[in-house]
Amino acid sequence: MTTNLTPTKAVLAFITLYGVYRLSKFLWTKDALNFALKRSPQISYKSWTKRELSKYTGADNGPILIAVKGKVYDVSLGRGFYGTGCAYNVFAGRDASRLLATQSFDDGMTEAELDAPIDNLQDLTDEDLESLDAYVGLFAVKYQCVGDLIED
Repeated sequence: MTTNLTPTKAVLAFITLYGVYRLSKFLWTKDALNFALKRSPQISYKSWTKRELSKYTGADNGPILIAVKGKVYDVSLGRGFYGTGCAYNVFAGRDASRLLATQSFDDGMTEAELDAPIDNLQDLTDEDLESLDAYVGLFAVKYQCVGDLIED
């Protein structure tokens, strides 16, 4: 028995199988589950001050909020990244815009940071702003926006 498998048919078969593989991988990953569950009944949309935001660091398995470019996101579904003791916990409960834009870490939030005005980010480079916009896109797709960051 001979098959009529031409190079074109082989490529089309490979592309089809690869597409099915990627779709099934997406449907069964944690990210897909996070996307499906991203609405948080715990937190209502509102305006947040930096001091209010600072209470949401994920301590005691509580919600985790992060502000990026004036918007506040509930990133609790990303507890493995932003939770207590995790690599990106330094961003939790604060305006992380500058840190994300410059891809830097610090020792955590200070009282001086809480008392300072919201960072206007005017001194960031174009490259920093492009990086920050990428994070805004990521957060907007992956996490629920629960409000706006405002001055006290």
